[in-house]
Formats: sequence, structure tokens, C-alpha cells
Amino acid sequence: MNTSTKTTAGTTRIYRLKVQGYCNYTDTDLLKLTFGNRFAYVVCSSFLAIGVITANIPILSALMIIAFLGIVLPYHPFDYIYNHVIRKNLNKPELPPRSRQVKFACLIATAWMAATIYLFYSGFDIAGYIAGALLFSVAFLVSTTDICIPSMIYNFLFRYKVE
Repeated sequence: MNTSTKTTAGTTRIYRLKVQGYCNYTDTDLLKLTFGNRFAYVVCSSFLAIGVITANIPILSALMIIAFLGIVLPYHPFDYIYNHVIRKNLNKPELPPRSRQVKFACLIATAWMAATIYLFYSGFDIAGYIAGALLFSVAFLVSTTDICIPSMIYNFLFRYKVE
């Protein structure tokens, strides 16, 4: 990969993190946070895939509670694991508290999982699989590319300008 491609990839990633509300950090600091920032998304989307594929209401319920805690706590629950266990072994910086945009994403995920759980519980399995697959798609997108659709919605609704 040549230098201009690396620069473009870095610039794109930095912009996507700023869309998630991390605007008060230098570009260098943001690039150092990318792995840790994705950690919670990767773990959640992995368990979400298992929960949806198996239509497992207890797994989906646990994830819904975790997403809810991502709204009310300063850090996402999996950020605590990352900050206190994983980052030290990887020599990475500590993650900052989650932004309003990410908390909004957790709010959407909580409601979406509640709806998915309701669909499975009520016997509407096909609708549950569709709702769960769509939620997984959104989670997988942010896990792999840092594109967070709920953050974009938040920024639009609250007229938050990303620079």
C-alpha cells in the first residue's frame, strides 16, 4: 500500500470516528483508539449473530441489557473489559467515555433488540430473523468500517456538524 492510500484510509477512518462524536482528539490519538473503539462492536455483533441465528431470547435479552447499560454508564460495558484487561496487554491507550452519538446508537440497539425479542417470543420467527439480521448488518458495518448509521442519524437530528 502506498503512502497516499494509507493517508486516505487514515483520513477516512478519522472522519468516521468524528461522526461517532470523537471530535476533541488529535488525528493521531484517534488512530490509536480505533482498535479499542471497535472492540465493543465486534463482541456485541458476534453475540448478536449467535442470538439471532439460534433465536435465543436469553442471549438477545443479555445483549439488550448490555446495550441499555451503554446508554446509562459513561463507558460501554465491554469498554470496561477493554480498558482494564485487554489494552494493557496490547499496550494501547485507554478508551474515553462514549459520546452522545454512541449512546444514541445504544438506545436504538436497545429498542431494536426489544422488538426482535418480542417477535421471536410471539412466534413471528421470520420477522424476528429479518429484524435481527438488519440489526446485525448495522452492527457489523460499524465493527468493520467504523460507519455508524445511528451516529449519522443523531448528527442529522441534532444538527451536529462534523469537521
